[in-house]
Formats: sequence, C-alpha cells, structure tokens
Amino acid sequence: MSSLIKIIFTLLLILITNFANGQETTWPLQKCIDKGLENNIEIKIRQLEVKRIEKSRNSVWNQLLPSVSFNGSQSYNFGSTIDPSTNGRVSSNIQYDNFFINANMNLIDFNAFANAQKNKIDVEKAKADKEIIENEYKLQILDSYYQALFTQELLKIQREQFKNAVFNLDRISKEVEIGNKPKSDLYDTQLSFAQEEKRILETEQLYNMQKMQLFQLMNATDVSITEVVLVSNDADEINSVSTESSNPKIKSAELSYQSSLKELSSQRALNLPVLSTFYSISSFYYKPLNQPNVVVNDFNTQIGDNKNQQVGIQLSVPIFSGFRNNKRVIATKIETEKNKFIISQEQQKIDNQIALEKQNQLNYLQLQNKFEETLSYAKASFTTSQAKFLSGKIESISLSSLKNQLLSSEYDVLKNTLQIQYTNFKINLIKYNKL
Repeated sequence: MSSLIKIIFTLLLILITNFANGQETTWPLQKCIDKGLENNIEIKIRQLEVKRIEKSRNSVWNQLLPSVSFNGSQSYNFGSTIDPSTNGRVSSNIQYDNFFINANMNLIDFNAFANAQKNKIDVEKAKADKEIIENEYKLQILDSYYQALFTQELLKIQREQFKNAVFNLDRISKEVEIGNKPKSDLYDTQLSFAQEEKRILETEQLYNMQKMQLFQLMNATDVSITEVVLVSNDADEINSVSTESSNPKIKSAELSYQSSLKELSSQRALNLPVLSTFYSISSFYYKPLNQPNVVVNDFNTQIGDNKNQQVGIQLSVPIFSGFRNNKRVIATKIETEKNKFIISQEQQKIDNQIALEKQNQLNYLQLQNKFEETLSYAKASFTTSQAKFLSGKIESISLSSLKNQLLSSEYDVLKNTLQIQYTNFKINLIKYNKL
C-alpha cells in the first residue's frame, strides 16, 4: 500500500512539474546575451570611457582656434622710477595700472594636424576596447548557457524515462500483491526506482545551480530561475552573420598601430616650423602718490589716450633641442614596429583558436552518426528487455542497466547536437563578434 501511495505522490509531482513548465519563461541565447550586455558593469564603465575620450577629442580646427587672454596688473613704484607719461626718470612714487588683451593663433602647425588625426583614432580604439570586453563576456555567457542547457536536456530525458520506472514499480507491486512475483523482485524494482529518483534530484540541483550561475553572470538577480527554460536554437535562427565584422582584438591592434603612426608624425612635426599670427591691445593708467600738486588725467581719459595695438606674423623654426625630439622619434618608431607585430600575433591567436573549434565541430559531426546508431540499438534492446522483464524472464537489475544505457545513448545524441550548435556560435563570436 505504501508503494502505491509513493507512486501516486510521484505522479502528482510529475503533473505539477508539467503544469509549472506551462508557466515557465523561455530564455533564448540571444536574450541572455542582450540582458547581460545591458546589465554588465564593466561594459558600462567602458561606455563612459568612450564618451570621455569623445568629449576630450580636439579637431584640427579646434586646435587652430586662437587663444585669447586678458591680463591686468597694478603696481606701485617707489623712488627713482619711469614716468609713463614722459618716459623720463623721476624721483617719485607712482601707481601704475596696466591692461592688455592678447590673441594668438597658429596658421600652420603640423603637430596639431597629427594630434587631431591621432585623437580620432583614439576614439575608435576606445570603442574597439569596449567591444573586446563585450566579446569576451558573450563567450562567457555562451559557455555558461550551454552548460545549463546540457543539464536541462538531460533532466528532460531522465523525467521522461522515469515514467517507465513508475509504470514498472506499479506493475510489480500489483504482481507481488496477487502472488505472481516474489517480494525480491519488488525490492529490486524499488531500489532501481529510488536510484532514478536520486539521479533526477542530483540533476535538478545541478541544473538550478548552473542557471543561478548564468543569471548571476548576467546580473539578472530579479529573475525567478525556477521558471526559466533555456531554448536551443540554430545559428540561422538567431542572427545572420556579416563577414564585414571582425574580432575586436584585431581591430584594436590595427588602431593601436595607426595611432602609433600618427604619434610618430606628431613627434617629427616638433622639428618642423610653426607659422602663427598674433594681435594685442593694451593701455595703462598712472597716478603719482603723495603729490597733491601734480595734476593727471582721469582714468577713462588715460585708458583711451594710452591705447596701443600690435599685430604680426611669427615663424618659429626649431634648430636645436638637445636631440630630445630625435630620441622621442626613435622610441616611437620602435613602438610602431611593436604594434605591427601585435596585429600578426592577435591574428595568429584567433586563427589557431578558430582552427581548434572547427576541428571540434568536425569531430562532433563525425560522432553524430555513431551516437544515433548506438541509440537505435539501445532503444531496440530496451524495448525487448522491457517485455522480458514484464514476463519475468529477466531481473530488475538487468533492466535497470539497459535503461541506463538507453539514457546515456539519448543524452549522447542530444548533447552532441548541442555541441555542434555551441561550436558554431563560438566560431562566429570569435571570428565575427556575432552569433
């Protein structure tokens, strides 16, 4: 009677589980990646870094705009001083206020041209560095997603086959009650039943743990993972891969090389002439101190009378700087050569990684037929063994062993199919930065 209650309880659990599955939320791979990219703090930091570099970037025209400054000073001269009104030396104490506005603008500055181009490249490199973080993060989510998906599909197979265990236990219990089977058969069946329950529980615990790790990786802590169902999708169902995209590590290395070329141009420009123009306007006010008998014009009159303007063009030609510029040019050349090698190094790493994943994919494709063939044999063997078990020709232990072989074969076929999808997605992410 206790066995019957246990069977009814188990069937209720299965029904509750199936009902709950109807309430579950599906999470395809693309949805997980989108959610993760939205929540990832490191990516948000990189986005702010890109904005900072964009705002700090100076264009050529911005660098060539004139710089204008206003200066004012007030001084007190005591003893033998110059009288500003006569430019003659007098023995007196004088208050002297001076005001002037200066404007200076470079007309031709090769260093400004090179820096403007380098700043533009630096913005693109910051974006590429952000894409590197995103690409590595996508690969982490892909790996975590498929680890949980493997376990989810295994759990489905175990639950489906558990229905057979429920049927066998119910059948043997009834056979024992009417005396057609010895109690030893019931004990063997109960042992097999308990072992299957344990395996399902272990798989459920592992599955929940892997889902928790996946959603922690996405920073999606507000999602009830018990209601989540992962979805297996083909690559064609997610995104069409554009061959125009490339791995951001290659893009970043190429931009570093281009930036170093512009830095080299900037260092060389320090040895080139700079043509600039300037303009200034100035005026002053003076007043003798402690000399009440001296009459001077008021402040506004002096400012207007003493006004002076100056405009001109200046050519600055570097002649000697202690070889400092030459040393910087040589060092920048070395940095440029280093960045050129880094491009080849990153390309080699990616090519090797893609070659390994393609070999894995080929291996999975070769194994698929073998796994399917083994599964067909396992199904046929289990079907005949189930009939023999019901007729009493084999024991429960033998049936349990064959059932485990069937479970293993079904999981091998399913996991291998998912492995093919996984490697396909991984190759696309590594090569094109897209699923």
